[in-house]
Amino acid sequence: MSQPKSALVLHLTSGSEPLLIAIDDDETDKIAASIPDLIRRGQFETITAANGTAVTVNFSHVIVGLVDHIQGLGQPVYGMPERTYGG
Repeated sequence: MSQPKSALVLHLTSGSEPLLIAIDDDETDKIAASIPDLIRRGQFETITAANGTAVTVNFSHVIVGLVDHIQGLGQPVYGMPERTYGG
């Protein structure tokens, strides 16, 4: 399994560092398109991270959400699959 290259980036109302959740590259368009509605509704939504973990987000605490590339973000990214090495 290749490492995902995209993350859901959520800026919270608390003003803390953004929350980054790795997502499968084939899900980026679907998730990016749903962000405006999720923030507008401000409800709980479960997102499946790249490693299969179900992450429930309270979108009433999100002021900005976007999908971005993981490279160069320089922060911990939740939901990353474990690396596998050939041997």
